[in-house]
Amino acid sequence: MGWLYLILAGLCEIGWPVGLKIAQKGTHTILGIVIAIVCIVISGYLLFLAQKTINIGTAYAVWTGIGAVGTFLVGVFVFSDPATMLRFVGILFIIGGIILLKLSG
Repeated sequence: MGWLYLILAGLCEIGWPVGLKIAQKGTHTILGIVIAIVCIVISGYLLFLAQKTINIGTAYAVWTGIGAVGTFLVGVFVFSDPATMLRFVGILFIIGGIILLKLSG
C-alpha cells in the first residue's frame, strides 16, 4: 500500500502548483488557492502514510519527482510552457533518478 499512497501523493503534489497558477488568473483567484490548499493537505497526508513502509529519502525523492515531472508536463501541455529538448532531457534525468532510488531499495 505504501507505493500506492506515494504515487497518489505525487499526483496530488502536481495539484498545488497548478492551483497557484490558476489563482494568478484574476477571475479564479479563490478557486486556485482552494485547489492548492486541498492538494497540499491530501498530498502531505498520503506522503505520511507512505513513509510508514518506505524509507524517508526514497519516499521524498519519488514524491517530489512525480510532482516535478507532472507539473512540468501540465505546464507544457496546458499552460504552453516552453517544450525544448533540453528541458525534456532534464525531466528524463529526474525520472532516471527516481528509478535508481526504487531499484536500490
